[in-house]
Formats: sequence, structure tokens, C-alpha cells
Amino acid sequence: MKKSLIYLPLCALSLLASCNFLDKQPLTTLTPNNFFASATDAEASLTAAYDALQGTGAYGQDLNVMGEMPSDNCTSTNGDVNAMDKIIWVSTTSQVNNVYQQAYIGINRANIVLKYVPTVSMTDTVRRRQITGEARFIRALCYFNLVRAYGGVPLRTTPVESGAPADVNLARATSDQVYAQVVADLTTAATQMPLSNTNRATQNSANALLARVQLTQRNWTAAQAAAQKVIAAGGTLNSSFNALYPAENKSAESLFEIQYAGNADGGNILPDLMLPSPLATYSFPKFNIPTRELITYADTVNDLRWAFAGNVTAASGALVGRNHASYIDGKPGPSGNNNDVGPFAYKWRSLGNGFNSTDNTYVLRYAEVLLNYAEASNEQSGPSGDALAKLNQVRQRAGLAPLTLASPQALTKQALRNEIDRQRRLEMAFEGERWFDLLRYARHTIADATAQHAVTALDIIQQQRQARDVNYLLFPIPQNELYTNPLIQQNPGF
Repeated sequence: MKKSLIYLPLCALSLLASCNFLDKQPLTTLTPNNFFASATDAEASLTAAYDALQGTGAYGQDLNVMGEMPSDNCTSTNGDVNAMDKIIWVSTTSQVNNVYQQAYIGINRANIVLKYVPTVSMTDTVRRRQITGEARFIRALCYFNLVRAYGGVPLRTTPVESGAPADVNLARATSDQVYAQVVADLTTAATQMPLSNTNRATQNSANALLARVQLTQRNWTAAQAAAQKVIAAGGTLNSSFNALYPAENKSAESLFEIQYAGNADGGNILPDLMLPSPLATYSFPKFNIPTRELITYADTVNDLRWAFAGNVTAASGALVGRNHASYIDGKPGPSGNNNDVGPFAYKWRSLGNGFNSTDNTYVLRYAEVLLNYAEASNEQSGPSGDALAKLNQVRQRAGLAPLTLASPQALTKQALRNEIDRQRRLEMAFEGERWFDLLRYARHTIADATAQHAVTALDIIQQQRQARDVNYLLFPIPQNELYTNPLIQQNPGF
């Protein structure tokens, strides 16, 4: 990471803490050793770690752009995301740099929690254990996002607390080593966190993320087992798909979401970047515009995730467009240009708040857990009643008929693979996972030529670059990292 960033996590502990610093030593002498003196300090350090997930380099903007814009789900005429849209990214592309940088901010903050909170004298020792579990979850989430985007990266499990080259510069670990750390962190976190913890990561968060991680590695048995733990813990779907949005901690289906207060220090800018005016603060070419191929691919008549669900009006009463649950079909806005016409992602529904929406962002939902279970089960042993029972919960919530083993979509392992892929795309569109799914589909087929997917990342790369260039299955290491860390090597092809 850039040397100039290593001090940010420690500064953040003081800036984000809710305690009274008049009771502490002067800021010029504040150190981890004298900051971590109470339960309040421990909670403040964890808040700083959670805060890193809100950043524009994380779920506040660029991680979602990275997960959707290269895929067949989205497009845009906005130059800020052109490199992602056209798959022409380089080591200086802003999203490439920002996602990498923000992840290490979160990792360093989590590492600070894990180093110092165990030494804090707390009456509530159970809560102290939970805090470390939450920090492990955050660290695992950040490393997982790094490894699936960039491959092996420097693996730091202790905080960087000086600018000395020996502390700052670190060679890349292998992808397997990073994944092993992610799995270890999530396994431990699941034992340290409770099943319920309002607006925080929980045991179910850890196991749901673990299922996604194991699925990415094609560890089918482990993925199914992790998903089963969430199912056994009483996971439920919200009765209405449309009512899930915007995310506001309002459904048991939510297993982890990024919290936003809606002010200048804690607002979500994604809605303004994706919604048409006048829902958004003003009119401009938006990010993550649904492709016409996706709208055609979806059943916009019978599938409740994509069917017409009523008109959307602005605060003034003016018609903005037609709500199709996952997307809004925008009408000409007050600006008189075409920026507000056509389909727009509609899983964030803020009514313009100066780029400081209160809308939360889903990271993990129970619907994905069911799809993960069905996919892992099918990859091991082909179609089964057990796999269909999980898949049918997602289908039936969308208003689709349940499948049986006699259904065309479930006659063979390949047929059911195609159906699970389809439902995953339609269920999770615009939530930042499509490109990462397409990447793992490509790697699945590379590892096993009999495992075919209707579309993979290599198909999209072929369309955009006129070559099935496997180098673009990874993003490049940011140029800033290469400038400051002589021990790190660039990914092939960049």
C-alpha cells in the first residue's frame, strides 16, 4: 500500500471514537498503548474498521462498479467508468487503485483491533470476544475482495505502525495463502460472534461469506456445509422481493449490509450515481445502466423481481418512471436531456440528498445462501430434491413455479447449473457480484472442461477486446503500489 496511508487507521481511531478526548492525554502523545484503555476505546476502534467498508473505494462506490460494470449486466456512457465498461483497465485506472487502497485501510484497522482490544480491561469479556470476531470478519471480507480481484496480495495480519520500509514493503502471498487466511478468519469469527447483533456482523454473516468464499474456490462440500449452517440457524427470505429495497436493516433476509447515516461524513453516494433525476440530486450520465440484453434476458412480465410494480413519482408528484423492482424505466426528466431516460438500477431508491443517501448496501442476503447451497450440491452429485428445495424458495418468491426432478431445467447437472446461474443473475443483479461470478465461471471451466456455463468472463472479454485474454481475469496491481513497494510484482499482461 502507499506509504502515506499507513497512518490513517490510527488517526481514524481518534477521529471516529465517540469518547471524550478531554479525559485523555494530548493528541500529540496519543498512541495505541494509551488509547486502548476502556471498553469505549475498544468499540471506537471497531467502528473505525466498519467505517472503512463505507468508503468510495469499497462498498460506497468502486467495489460495486468493479463488480458490475465489466459484466453483461451494466454499461454506461460516463467516462469515469469507461475503463471498467470496456475492459481496458490499466494499473492507473481509478477503480483499480481505490479498491486496493481502501481494502488495506480496512485490513489495517481490523489488525489494530485484533492486536490491542484483547489487552483492554473490560468487564464484559463476552463483548470483547465479539469485537475481535467482528474485526476478523471485516479483515476476511477485505482480503476476499482483494484476492478475487487481484490474485495473491501482501498478507498482513498485524498493523503497520511505522513508515519503515521493513514494515511497509511486503511481497505478495499466493492466492491460496490469502484464501487460507480468509477461511481461518471466518471460521474463528463464526465462533466469536452471536447469532443476532443489530446492524453488525454476526455468526450468520461469517458463515454466509464463508459459503461464497468456498464456492469461489470450488470447494463444493465446504461451501454446502457453510450454507447449511445459515439455513439451520433459521434463515428466512423476505416475503416480498420489491420490499427488500432500499436496504435499511428491515428484513431477516439481510445477513450483512453497509450502514449509512445519510450525512456528509456517512452518506451513500451510489444512489446519486445510478438513479435518474429528480430522484438523484441532478442529471448526468449514470453508472451501472442495465444493458438491453439483461432486460431482454429477464422475464419482465411474470418474474416479480423484474415485472412492473407501479409508478415512481418525485416529491413534486411528477412521474419519474415505472418501477420494475430491480430496475426503474426512467422517463424524460426536468433537464430535458436523455440522461434520465431508459432503465436504471433501482435497488437504491434515495430521493436525492446531495450524494449522501441513507440507503444501506447489501453485502450478504439469505437468497444467495440458498443459491450457494443449490450450486454446491449440484456440482457434487447433480440434481436432487434437496438442491431444488433451496432453489425453489428463490424461484417461488419471484412468482415462478417450483421445479421438480422431471423439469427440463433439472434433468441433468448441466441443465440445473444453467438454471442456478440464471437465477443468481436475476436475483442479485446490480449488487456488485456479477463480474466476480463470471470470473469464477471462467475458472471453473478452465479447471474442468465438462463444466460449461452459458456465459463467463472470458466471453465478455472476447466481446470487448476481440481476444479471450486470460490476463483480464485479474485486475492489475495499482501503479502506486509498484512505485512504493519494490518487493511486489505486477500481474501478467499489465
